[in-house]
Amino acid sequence: MDRTDARTGEFTCTVPGAGNTDLVDRGAGTPLERMVRFFEALRPEDVDRLAEIYAHDAQFVDPFNDVKGTEAIGRIFAHMFVQLDEPRFIVLECLQAGEQAFLTWDFVFRFRSGASAGLQRIHGGTHLRFNHEGKVVLHRDYWDAAGELYAKLPLIGALMRWLRRRAGTPP
Repeated sequence: MDRTDARTGEFTCTVPGAGNTDLVDRGAGTPLERMVRFFEALRPEDVDRLAEIYAHDAQFVDPFNDVKGTEAIGRIFAHMFVQLDEPRFIVLECLQAGEQAFLTWDFVFRFRSGASAGLQRIHGGTHLRFNHEGKVVLHRDYWDAAGELYAKLPLIGALMRWLRRRAGTPP
């Protein structure tokens, strides 16, 4: 998907829709543009190329991980490809201010075994910080693990739905 504004010629992430299916030249465009294109086209063989967009000492934080360094970040994405079928990111919107950016995205995948084999979707956001070289030094994902993941699992899901009903405001 071309995210260049026809009027201004600037990169924009505000157009919803399916992501890129082909990898693009990661050397072209802004650091944010390279990051979005990289993740929308991410395949297992690309995990070894994380050093192209992440600083060697980058920090990655999500609801399950808090790691530092491209090797540790690579292990997270390699594990994702082992555990899930057809995982892909669809960036919906992004905002950038200086060396920081925030993305909203959908993560689409299928569980390999156990839980429902249907297509799953998790909606989340990512805070990014870039260094002076344009590489990511902070990647922090925000998403609701309880509502977006646990509630969809057979046994845990029933408990999560019960807790939500008990803790939530009555209609």
